[in-house]
Amino acid sequence: MKSTKFIDEMKNKSLEQLQQELVTAKRELFQLRFKNATNQLDKPSKIRTVKRNIARINTLMVQKKEVAKA
Repeated sequence: MKSTKFIDEMKNKSLEQLQQELVTAKRELFQLRFKNATNQLDKPSKIRTVKRNIARINTLMVQKKEVAKA
């Protein structure tokens, strides 16, 4: 359920906004990995969620680029 809500929110954004979301998600992933390495991370499953969100954003960006080309 949460992933479909995330996808719906991202579909309404422009390519530039998706790029900004991607940068933010990658920064968050870096911080989570750093916390995990120093044993400060409470929910290690958050890393997987952020990775999947990054993949979702990348997929939407590719789809928007293909539509723009057509």
